[in-house]
Formats: sequence, structure tokens, C-alpha cells
Amino acid sequence: MKFDIIGDIHGCFDEFIALIHKLGYSMETGIPVHSDGRHLAFVGDATDRGPDSLKILQLLFKMQDADALYYSPGNHCNKLYRYAKGSNVQLTHGLETTVAELDALSPNQRKQFLTRYRQFYESLPLYQTLDTDKLIIAHAGIPERLIGSPPIEKLRVFVLYGDITGEKLADGKPVRRDWAKHYQGQALIVYGHTPVKEARFLHHTVNIDTGCVFGGKLTAFRYPEMEIVSVPSLQPFLPEKFTVFD
Repeated sequence: MKFDIIGDIHGCFDEFIALIHKLGYSMETGIPVHSDGRHLAFVGDATDRGPDSLKILQLLFKMQDADALYYSPGNHCNKLYRYAKGSNVQLTHGLETTVAELDALSPNQRKQFLTRYRQFYESLPLYQTLDTDKLIIAHAGIPERLIGSPPIEKLRVFVLYGDITGEKLADGKPVRRDWAKHYQGQALIVYGHTPVKEARFLHHTVNIDTGCVFGGKLTAFRYPEMEIVSVPSLQPFLPEKFTVFD
């Protein structure tokens, strides 16, 4: 199978539509379909911060219903799930934008949407293993030692948040180790979570979160061609949001 793996969308629905059209997908059936039989896949974090989180979720729901969804949930997906269950979560780091969209619905529509989102999230694997284990899509990455392990808490935390140390930066963000520098596995790991200005290839891994919601680009990684396809963001450029690695 051939895949076009999409980086963190974060509610940037218009950029997503522009990207899939550039990749050759049609929306005539209501979901993206490629004439060459290619499949879309996602590194997660489709919502929060951007202007159209509910629109992208509605499309993902349709893809899931059509058994055409390959989606690896991220930390924002998990936080929205906890909110949808009624947990006490802080409306910060972008969740407030998605909740504002939900609050614009009628009470019945809001309840139905959150119920559907819970169903959506609960059916997702922690990460996707594709092409007979040659390709893995994990939101924040995955170390070789945890590939194929049971869904233990250490695995869940890593794929959602990355290799966090437990420490906090001055702005409140968690300190994360650069796990990709030490990856030596055979499977190709495609991930996002950490915004970079250009797709980052390192040790059989590729980070495709190019910060669309921060004014960068929305990026797709074409597999097995190993090609990058991007469209420019329509959002304001916030250079301080991008990570620069040593």
C-alpha cells in the first residue's frame, strides 16, 4: 500500500484541503479518494489552536465510518477525549478554541458531537503499524524498545508526549529529549508533535509537523517514495513556536 501521511493539522482545514488536492485526492464521494489507490494517514492532533477543528473532525469521522482511516492520536486528541468524558481538564494550549466551536452548537448537537468523538477516539490504536511492520506512525515518536510492547503507561505517555523528563521549561512546556538521535530500529518512524520549519529526517525517522497552525506549512510524507509535499499556512507566522535542534 502507498500512503500520504499528514502532519499535525490543528484545525487548519483549508490548508488540509489544499494539501490533499495537491496530492491528487478528490472529495467527490465526501471523503478523500485517490485515483491511484493511495491512502491518507495522520500523525494526530487534528484539532485545537486553528480555526476549524470541528470540520476536520467531521471529515475524520466519515473516513472512519468508511473504514478508510489511518490515524495515530496525539496529546491534543487525548485531552479532548478526556474533556468529552467530563474530566476536569484545563481549557488551555488550544483546547479552548475547540471548545468554543463546540459551544456554538445547539446543546443537542454538542452532546452528539462529543459522544461521536468518544467513539472515534476509543477505536484508535496508540500507533499505526503498516506495510508489514516496515512503517510506524506514532504521534510523538516511539523508541525501538517499546515497539510491539503491550499498551503500558510508559508506551502511552511516549507516543502522546514524546520522551519527556518530568521537568518544565520557563513557559510551562515539558522538557523533551531528542529520542530520534538515538533511534536505531529498522522500521521507519513517521511522527509529528514537535514543530520544525522543515521536515526532519534522522536515523530512519521523519518529523512532519512543520507548524501549520503557527504559520509554517502543512506537510505530507509520501510513502514509499520518501517524498515531502507541503502547502503554505494561512495562519500568522510565530517563529518562537518552532524547535531548532542541535
